[in-house]
Amino acid sequence: MIRDQETLTALLDTLSRFVRERLVPAEPLVAETDEIPAEIVAEMRELGLFGLCIPEEFGGLGLTMEEEVLVAFEIARTSPAFRSLIGTNNGIGSQGLIVDGTPEQKAYYLPKLASGELIASFALTEPGSGSDAASLRTTARRDGDHYILNGTKRFITNAPEAGVYTVMARTNPEDKGAGGVTAFIVEKGTPGLSLGKIDKKMGQKGAHTSDVILEDCRVPAANIIGGKEGVGFKTAMKVLDKGRLHIAAICVGAAERMLDDALSYAMERRQFGKPIAEFQLIQAMLADSKAEIYAARSMILDAARRRDKGEKISTEASCCKLFASEMCGRVADRAVQIHGGAGYVSEYAIERFYRDVRLFRIYEGTTQIQQLVIARNMIRDAQG
Repeated sequence: MIRDQETLTALLDTLSRFVRERLVPAEPLVAETDEIPAEIVAEMRELGLFGLCIPEEFGGLGLTMEEEVLVAFEIARTSPAFRSLIGTNNGIGSQGLIVDGTPEQKAYYLPKLASGELIASFALTEPGSGSDAASLRTTARRDGDHYILNGTKRFITNAPEAGVYTVMARTNPEDKGAGGVTAFIVEKGTPGLSLGKIDKKMGQKGAHTSDVILEDCRVPAANIIGGKEGVGFKTAMKVLDKGRLHIAAICVGAAERMLDDALSYAMERRQFGKPIAEFQLIQAMLADSKAEIYAARSMILDAARRRDKGEKISTEASCCKLFASEMCGRVADRAVQIHGGAGYVSEYAIERFYRDVRLFRIYEGTTQIQQLVIARNMIRDAQG
């Protein structure tokens, strides 16, 4: 259950107004400059958006999963770049520390992440390992009280802005699977840590990714998350369900924005003497989009509530990510179609959103990986 409905309602109202009055008007500038204005970042810090999911004892808001997805529905109604900047601090960049970090690691890093003083980045993917994350090749060799890290990480969200990186590296070369992987906290400025150029992507301007390059990067042994070798991959897996639900909720918020824009356009645009919203084939696209958004929203809220109760929701989280991301793509396609030629020019937001939301079916586990997870869980459960 929501802990305090009045406080939550106030938070959602404040966030909705911030999105409507500050973020939506800034969308064209972010798309043009590939940068979120510094004053908006400062306002996001002031609102506590970098610490939404970090426990209250460390300066965060400590939202439940249900509260988190309700917030995600709101913040996703604008350019995904804004959500992406705060996303790693609330998600994979901090959750590993929250679930498995030592008391010292939590006390030092989490308050800085909650305030937005530090931006976190999660470095798992490599040029040769994406969905097959256990095949990573970045190595970490023990050298006294330190480890020497070597390898390259690819498509790392917020790497150019980050002050701290969670880096997955293989500490046991004999173990080729997940058991040989350890999670390290690597701070910006550590000798041997460098970044590649910022990736030029299809969409999501203002949300930056780049390579993270480790060349004889010397990291203190005390920076192993949890202080124990060989459990890094398990740490990463623990936060996957949460991340998948979060992205699914982002898909719903983005789809709602696109449908709102498409409906407004359809009611204003006139052809054959009347608004195109009065044509049944346009209505069919609007109705299908509305129904699918409602289905996705209901699934996500159900799964979030189950997680808050302590239930295991691996299958449900993958179902949500699979359905919501594919739904979002269909809504984007219909919204462009409803806009007609106007949907193909950048004067209208749907052209940008169409490109932006394509990524949702790829990151946090592709659609195809979700299908495998769901089916394998079904088979395992059936076998007892």
